[in-house]
Amino acid sequence: MRLFASALLTLSLAGTASQVQAQPAQTLKVNYNLSLAGLPMGKADLSSTFDGPKYEMQGSVKLSGLVKMITGGKGAGTASGTISGSQLQAKDFAVNTKSSGEQRVVRMALDDGNVAEVEIVPPLEPKEDRVPVKEADKKGVLDPLSALIMPAMASKSLTDRANCNRTIPVFDGASRQNIVLSYSETKTVKVPGYSGPVLVCNARWVPISGHRPQRSTIKFMQENKDMNVWLAPVEGPRVLFPIKVAVRTMIGMGELEAASWSVEGDGGTKAARRQGKGREPVRAGAAQ
Repeated sequence: MRLFASALLTLSLAGTASQVQAQPAQTLKVNYNLSLAGLPMGKADLSSTFDGPKYEMQGSVKLSGLVKMITGGKGAGTASGTISGSQLQAKDFAVNTKSSGEQRVVRMALDDGNVAEVEIVPPLEPKEDRVPVKEADKKGVLDPLSALIMPAMASKSLTDRANCNRTIPVFDGASRQNIVLSYSETKTVKVPGYSGPVLVCNARWVPISGHRPQRSTIKFMQENKDMNVWLAPVEGPRVLFPIKVAVRTMIGMGELEAASWSVEGDGGTKAARRQGKGREPVRAGAAQ
């Protein structure tokens, strides 16, 4: 379950190329439904504010029903940073999670994409089979929450297929992984607050360090070819953001699917809706 939640977070990924123009602040708010094997599991709320080159993010996840009764699972996180020239640079990251009676807080500071400080309370239990994290693994990375932002390539339109084709380096404070994206197709979707084109990117999870390679879940995810992220454009800051994430798990398909989408500030919502003309929309959670 933890690996599934981590994959949903880290697959909703960030790129590293964009151009940011001076503009009024905009706030993107997305509410998601979380499901596993077709059964509802909970909800997630994300709010991202873009003010010139700066961004600030807040997110929370709450499990529901039987899963909540068994695990008590919930979490909340914050992140901030800048989109500078052609680079997304995370600055601060913090997350507080609770599951099965265990609570953990992770705080991380970054400087120009390099991890400067990490605090994990309580510390992770040492394991002999865990792949050691090298100093080089903590350079040129994004934290998981900042990784939800994908700036468009400077020379491409927001929905150009090339925006899918990239490798994303992610460090969560304890482990380092790459998410390798590749273009699959372009769809037109409709959810409350957004109707328009989305890029569907195939995804592969590649562990680098901090993981335990002999665990069955790790082996499964390494070979997993049934993962994808659907990215919708946000015109003002010229970024893409996940409207859906789908990950095959050992017990069924896990999905994080937008239930509502809004862009506040400088007519952002109207601009997003104008992009969706000319194709028959499908619901974001429709079968692929």
